[in-house]
Amino acid sequence: MRTNDENVQLANLLFPQVNQSTEDIFKKYPKRELNEGSLVVRFAPSPTGFLHMGSVFTSLINRKLVDQVGGVCILRIEDTDKEREIEGGIDVIINGLSEFGIEFDESVQGGEYGPYVQSQRLDIYKVFAKDLVSKGFAYPCFASEEELSEIREKQSELSVRTGYYGEFAKWRESSLEEVRGELEGGKEFVIRLCSTGDNSVKFEFDDEIKGRCTFAQNDMDVVLLKSDGYPTYHFAHVIDDTLMGVNLVIRTYEWFPSVPLHLELFEKLGLSVIKYAHASPLMKMEDGKRRKLSKRKDPEADVRFFLEKGYPAIAILEYFLNIMNSNFADWRTQNLQLPYTEFKLKLKKFNKAGALFDMVKLEDVCKEYVASLSAKEVYDMSLVWAQKFDSELVKRLEENRELCINILNIEREGSKIRKDIIKWEDVNMAFEIFFDDMSDDIVLESVPENVDSKDVGEIVDRFLNSYDEGDDVTAWFEKIKVIGNDLGFTSDYKAYKESPSEFKGKVGDVAMVLRIALTKKSQTPDLYQVMQVMGKEMVEARLRGFVI
Repeated sequence: MRTNDENVQLANLLFPQVNQSTEDIFKKYPKRELNEGSLVVRFAPSPTGFLHMGSVFTSLINRKLVDQVGGVCILRIEDTDKEREIEGGIDVIINGLSEFGIEFDESVQGGEYGPYVQSQRLDIYKVFAKDLVSKGFAYPCFASEEELSEIREKQSELSVRTGYYGEFAKWRESSLEEVRGELEGGKEFVIRLCSTGDNSVKFEFDDEIKGRCTFAQNDMDVVLLKSDGYPTYHFAHVIDDTLMGVNLVIRTYEWFPSVPLHLELFEKLGLSVIKYAHASPLMKMEDGKRRKLSKRKDPEADVRFFLEKGYPAIAILEYFLNIMNSNFADWRTQNLQLPYTEFKLKLKKFNKAGALFDMVKLEDVCKEYVASLSAKEVYDMSLVWAQKFDSELVKRLEENRELCINILNIEREGSKIRKDIIKWEDVNMAFEIFFDDMSDDIVLESVPENVDSKDVGEIVDRFLNSYDEGDDVTAWFEKIKVIGNDLGFTSDYKAYKESPSEFKGKVGDVAMVLRIALTKKSQTPDLYQVMQVMGKEMVEARLRGFVI
């Protein structure tokens, strides 16, 4: 075992360019002045690919909690995995979250506790790594990949845990001379933790979501600094969270098993432990089993999937809030006019079993949200979406503003609100029966089988002769009933049920003929409202041009 003096020499040998102390670093990051109960949280994604919906989920938790009690919400970029990093990855994160209205108080765009990108903080990590080595809490390891593989094979043969620890950590007890020899030979090395934990010893820890949990102490000599000088997540986040004044770390359950290691790092670095809250990651059902929402398997894992199709961002956030706290649905029912930001999110109410991401339920929430909007709001929001993703829809909306708003207002007032729009992409379907260039692509559906071609002609002709655009819905339907009764159909549904053979059909069949003649479809919004929006000229032109 090296002496204290040898550890200091080793630290100077490994980090000859590091002249600062940890005290010097702390002077640059003064303690935050916070009100009692205020939170400082951070969302710390890696710019290694598309923005995952789980990032929206986790960042929403951070933002929501800070907004409830005051404090600071930080965006920190953990870009230590340079092999997987993508060009423009930071912008993908910032812009993607901004689409959901999630902004940060401190980030690469500004703040007093930066830099907020880990690759710009390498000098800081080296100061703390040197300090650990000088105290005998860390050491250089020159083991090659081949040697590490041999260690794992031996451990498998012995049926013991795999990893770099205890008697298998061959460089833990290396002498100063051995290290100097390897360095002079140009050998690459990593800096490892010199763990003093005992895996057979249990301890308890209070997680802000999962409650009191029992762990075994860490005894793994994990890598702190990689051979390229970049830190591992384990090492960097403990330092960064402390320097930035973070007092609550919210992260997904995948990091839960690392709690013993992170607690040991706080101890070895001489830092106060920060509270942790481990939320379940977004899951989905497959073959009756739950699994994580996968970047590789699931298109809905990608934020772009929802943005490009126009799923309302607020509806997605409200769906997530209900996953987080199941009482949100009741709160929403009781507070229809309040924004979701008024809901009080509580970590203690999180579902410990897992956050199940269900597209069917999400789309139901989207339907309800769009149904709660006015026609003008639907118009404005779909136009904003179309300006990014659908130039043809932009042209249609802008050139036919009043008509489009009137179309969107069909069945949007009264007790029965239409719920056929899930996402802004669906707005096109609301327009297709009104615009000739869109209706040309609609396949003409068949009139009811019990209505022959002669009756079809009679229905259309008689309606044209009696049609008055100024009729209210009662007068309008009365004319349809008269036409039906004259042609052998009935408006008396009870009589039809008792003696169906006495009639050609019901008055609904007559209305269906008109519906198909006007729209080509058998299922549309309320026919009277559709005709009111179409106007006299279009109604008459389509009826006169109708051919079976």
